[in-house]
Amino acid sequence: MARLTVALLFGGRSSEHTISCATAGGVLSAIDRSKYDVLPIGITRDGRFTLQPDDASRFLLNPAAMPVVQDNGTRVHFPESAASREFTVTDAAGATRSLGDVDVVFPILHGPFGEDGTVQGLLELLALPYVGDGVLASALGMDKHFAKIAFQAAGIPVAPGITVTAREWATDAAAVAERVAGLGWPVFVKPARAGSSVGVTRVTAAGELAAALGVALAEDSKALVESAMVGREIECGVLAGRDGGAPRVSLAGEIVITGRDFYDFDAKYMDAPGIDLVCPTTLTEFELAQIQDLAARAFEAIGGAGLARADFFLTADGFVINELNTMPGFTPISMFPKCWEASGMSYTELIDELIQLGLESVR
Repeated sequence: MARLTVALLFGGRSSEHTISCATAGGVLSAIDRSKYDVLPIGITRDGRFTLQPDDASRFLLNPAAMPVVQDNGTRVHFPESAASREFTVTDAAGATRSLGDVDVVFPILHGPFGEDGTVQGLLELLALPYVGDGVLASALGMDKHFAKIAFQAAGIPVAPGITVTAREWATDAAAVAERVAGLGWPVFVKPARAGSSVGVTRVTAAGELAAALGVALAEDSKALVESAMVGREIECGVLAGRDGGAPRVSLAGEIVITGRDFYDFDAKYMDAPGIDLVCPTTLTEFELAQIQDLAARAFEAIGGAGLARADFFLTADGFVINELNTMPGFTPISMFPKCWEASGMSYTELIDELIQLGLESVR
């Protein structure tokens, strides 16, 4: 059987550029080469589409030297119209050649300008099959404010909170501070549209609020302020069903925090101590069924059509959704692949399943 060509998009303009590159390293090292040829397209921090070496070692997760897309002078060009799937590249000397037809695009981009529906819109315009969620689901999943509205409409419990825009904070900080104080302390302040815990601060008193909002609003024009939930942090992976079937949900994993305020960027990717990822975690049969049902409902609430990681708090009153990530951390050590591995699907098999979903998805 002829191999399919997969265009792997990674890097990008967001603050999660290095995490996307590390994900690319994981995918390049594990994708089934008997089934797929890979076209590694790295997007530089300033948005240049470059042809990168098909070499996983260049992009593996390394806390001491995080991987980035280097501008090597090449420029990858997408098809000229929806009638073609041919990609081309211009090299540093100015010569242009064909890269052949691409069967499916795998955009492993995290954060704005990639995970938020922007790249998905480009691929839709060109009628290119792609892995992951569509434009609307990607945009909703990225925007925590509107995602919460969708979850509430679906009857899924959410944390109490408010949204603060940069304009509101600049024009009436006192009124914002009063609204936040009404939530009680501590609270978490986070950019509405960012991931990997970038820009997130735990605030324990009113005097810390201004600095926390400054950090969050440096990443986005609006911030979410939410009451801190007391409970276990439980996550599970979601995959769209095959042939129009119901979403599939993995076993649950747990983030066990022993020496940090929360599961921050350093703990996720920089090998900082104080965090353990346990998968599968211990839940009662009822609790597991409940979180799997809530995860599937959250996925459908945003119109999911690819994959997601559903994050919950298990409180004394039951599960409360934290967020739904439509392109979750996907390095070999990330929770999403760990949950599916515990459910019987290896990392290589998971990559294959996502590609197959991308090929058959009707958005």
